Amino acid sequence: MSRKKQLPVENDATFGQQPFAGLSSVGLPAAPPEVPGAASSVRSAPPRNRGRVDIIRQTAHRGGKTVTVVKNFVGIGLPEKERLAKAMQKACGTGGTVKDGQIEIQGDRREDVARILSEAGFRPVFAGG
Repeated sequence: MSRKKQLPVENDATFGQQPFAGLSSVGLPAAPPEVPGAASSVRSAPPRNRGRVDIIRQTAHRGGKTVTVVKNFVGIGLPEKERLAKAMQKACGTGGTVKDGQIEIQGDRREDVARILSEAGFRPVFAGG
């Protein structure tokens, strides 16, 4: 077996710890100026109060299967409910749907659903059911 040829390198430098040390930044645009605290001020704003929603665990008329139902939304439309349902499904790793103005998530996922609703600015309340 023959030995592989090595390509000649400028200044006879070997690629060791810093393979890009020989590169220059001539011709590259300057970095944008950093504004201190710009990103942190966006996240520090408290979530707005969007009202109370009820979280219920149901098994009736579902063949014994447990479903977490979120209802009594005030002031939001179907597209936003669908976005919330999709976020809940992704966080819980289960299926779900929006029916009759309420969100249904498969399984008993009341704690996960309450966390997502709190992050969205709602005040979740565990109701009987």
